[in-house]
Amino acid sequence: MRKAFVNLKNAFRPNSTYKDVIHKIRQDSVCPFCPKYLKQYHKKPIIKTGRFWLLTDNMYPYAGARHHLLLIHKKHIERFAEISPAAWQELERLVAFVVKKRAIKGAALIMRFGDTSYTGASVSHLHANIIAGPGGAKKHDPIMFRVG
Repeated sequence: MRKAFVNLKNAFRPNSTYKDVIHKIRQDSVCPFCPKYLKQYHKKPIIKTGRFWLLTDNMYPYAGARHHLLLIHKKHIERFAEISPAAWQELERLVAFVVKKRAIKGAALIMRFGDTSYTGASVSHLHANIIAGPGGAKKHDPIMFRVG
């Protein structure tokens, strides 16, 4: 049996073609976050790349997010323990870079790792999300994301 790099159960986004894209990736039996396939499935430009990570906007941001960025580990890893100390340092620098560049006043940093049936991720490749809501005093719905 071929490894599934994506989890269709976690690929829900209201009013989006996201689930169709994830279904195609599953049929192709590839990891959409691995460098060899990233440009085939991810059409947003890479904002910044380092030795270990790349930073890009999420193609399918959560509803209500002012900013929704992805930090994708360049090597296919799935476990938290596989992140090297140097990769942690680079991750910190990339987060600081984009927070400053976009003047993000507050956000959530969410890293998904391991078995997607526990994490709610649709892609098994280790990655982190930076998600910032609209802020301010105006009324808005909370940003919701799936876990498990």
